[in-house]
Amino acid sequence: MRVLKRLVFWMFGFATLILVTPVEALEKHPLNYVDPFIGTDGTGHVFPGAVVPFGMVAPGPDMEDRGWSYSSGYQYQGRSILGFSNTHISGAGIGELGDVLLQPSSGTKWTRKTVNFRSSFDKVTEKASPGYYAVTLKDHGVRVELTAGQRVAIQRYRFDRSGKVQVLLDLQHGILFGDGPRVLKSEVKTDAVRGEISGTVWSKNWVEREASFIVRFSRPISNVITLPARPGDRAPRLILEFDLRQSRALEARIALSTVDVAGARANLAAFGQPRFDVVVQSARSQWSTLLQRIEIEGSDREKRIFYSALYRTLIHPSDIADVDGRVRGPTGQVIKAETGHYYSTLSLWDTFRGVHPLFTLIVPERVDGMIQTMLEHHRAQGYLPLWTAWGRETWTMIGNPALPVIADAVAKGFQGFDKAEALAAMIATSTDPRPNAPAWAQRDWRAYEEFGYLPYDLNEGEAVSKTLEYGIGDDAVARVARHLGKHEIGKRFEVRAAGYRHLFDPSTQTMRARNKAGGWRTPFDPLVPTSPMNNPGDYTEANAWQYTATPALHDVDGFRALVGGSSGLSRWLDRFFSLPSLGDNKHLGQEALIGQYAHGNEPSHHIAWLYAYSDTPERGYEMIERIARTFYSDRPDGIIGNDDCGQMSAWYVFANLGFYPVEAASGRFTLGRPLVSKAKLHLANGTVLLVERLDMKDVELNGRVISEPTIDYKSIMVGGRLSFPHFTAQVPKAN
Repeated sequence: MRVLKRLVFWMFGFATLILVTPVEALEKHPLNYVDPFIGTDGTGHVFPGAVVPFGMVAPGPDMEDRGWSYSSGYQYQGRSILGFSNTHISGAGIGELGDVLLQPSSGTKWTRKTVNFRSSFDKVTEKASPGYYAVTLKDHGVRVELTAGQRVAIQRYRFDRSGKVQVLLDLQHGILFGDGPRVLKSEVKTDAVRGEISGTVWSKNWVEREASFIVRFSRPISNVITLPARPGDRAPRLILEFDLRQSRALEARIALSTVDVAGARANLAAFGQPRFDVVVQSARSQWSTLLQRIEIEGSDREKRIFYSALYRTLIHPSDIADVDGRVRGPTGQVIKAETGHYYSTLSLWDTFRGVHPLFTLIVPERVDGMIQTMLEHHRAQGYLPLWTAWGRETWTMIGNPALPVIADAVAKGFQGFDKAEALAAMIATSTDPRPNAPAWAQRDWRAYEEFGYLPYDLNEGEAVSKTLEYGIGDDAVARVARHLGKHEIGKRFEVRAAGYRHLFDPSTQTMRARNKAGGWRTPFDPLVPTSPMNNPGDYTEANAWQYTATPALHDVDGFRALVGGSSGLSRWLDRFFSLPSLGDNKHLGQEALIGQYAHGNEPSHHIAWLYAYSDTPERGYEMIERIARTFYSDRPDGIIGNDDCGQMSAWYVFANLGFYPVEAASGRFTLGRPLVSKAKLHLANGTVLLVERLDMKDVELNGRVISEPTIDYKSIMVGGRLSFPHFTAQVPKAN
């Protein structure tokens, strides 16, 4: 109750602040440092439109409907817009969603013969902030503004002249993975008097899914023109005409549901009739509540980079449950989410590493719901989620990345889910056959359990990466089993988790594929990266060097022993960061390179932090600062490599705080040195942790020296002072 009172008081105070405080003072609030355009230029694939934290709907501009560069629908350098769809994924490398595209225009120039509805725009007219996006369409004479609630998006149009206007409603449109067409079938109804279009679109793209919707305009529809179907079209494209008379404004409210039109209608009804500006303010308030949970000291530029990164970590996963808790699960059946929340856009291969551990610090109230979602997914599908979009399984990436997320929650003491059920789901996910999985995915575990690794001659590809990633999940099972007193199960999975040792080649100091007879893969070049879609081989978007340190994600001590102890680890890391690479290749995970380190993809993210376990920890502090200063900026190209639903951003947040969850399932964080001089974390139950750099010799928590290279979660959550010695790395500053 005290927390609730604190939150209500703070929200009221912030609302008052917005009304009465001068702009100069308001700009000092964390919200006003966020720039949604950071990461939208190049390979960051960040979505710049309007969304609330973990929102289901996300209206934004679509410049193209296909192509790897447009997986979020947007590129900063683009100068024309197809229209504005209402669901997006931020930072992923595969295109999906893009539901219910709208494109407005002044006058009545469009006819059945019109084929191009695109409009150019001047960049100076484009604005974005948390919960808001706006741009002026130069060719169509209209200012478009977007905002969002949890399940309802609003598009507001201000035309350059009054009278008759048109809006394209394109239900065939989607952000494509491949060439399309994506729609399998559709059912659409028009109620012109109410100004309403409703229906359901069934589609097959990255996933097979259905999206039900209500689009309700603020004016009646005076005329409907149905455009001719193109080859493959299975959903209508409609030109809707409106007579605004003396007005120049039109508004559309778009409610979505994974379940049915009734669900979308209920979502719209629950949203009520708030004015556009009130919805913007509500979205800003929601973002403010979360962003102010970390306060940092630094320059305006440093705050722009930091708070924009923190913002991006809180866009996904998306809570896609209807207002009544109903949702379509991974196999298309309707289920009732026990917590009323059901999270999708679970990019777990990426986010188990940093995003989910960050959630336990700054949004712990969300963690139980996320774990419960995974268990409900298991009940429906038979195994825990891998990578989900709109509630459906994509079978994308490798390993069992839900397992360390669950184990981390158990280690940290979260109680809002059944731990026995969680362990049973983890075991089933690691042992049961998956006959419904596609050919490229793991279907059974016989070879893995027989050999302790995946032989490359019994596997379709990625044999080394899969073995190492499965070890992360096996370790997570062992941890939860031990926590519940299931020691025999714990021992079984501890043995499985140690299978990485079969693949370490001492002659190259890298993880190398073996066949079923135990022979090494030959020929072998540890510098060559492989990826199943571009250059198939034994590694996933990486090379042998980049995957060799993967076991440290669950067994730092074991990996350190493998490479020769503390001094051997120093030598291995020094070589890793200095050995020349074969050059950039964004499709093979080779971006943001320092030697063999590739910060543009997740397998490298923990490696600089491993210096903490060597006899030269200061080299790690320097390398972490070099990575942060070199590969992050406050420009639109300020992220190199997919943001991957917040993982690139979470790394940066942790780097500024001075610790990182190397062993993500352990409940511990590896200590580095904070990049900021001071940070204040507002934790659960009103506790505060002050992170600071001081003139001192050792790291201390509340005056107690921390002699180990780690700090545990429960100690952090007590609050107080986490004090670090000063450290100034000799690294070049980013432009």
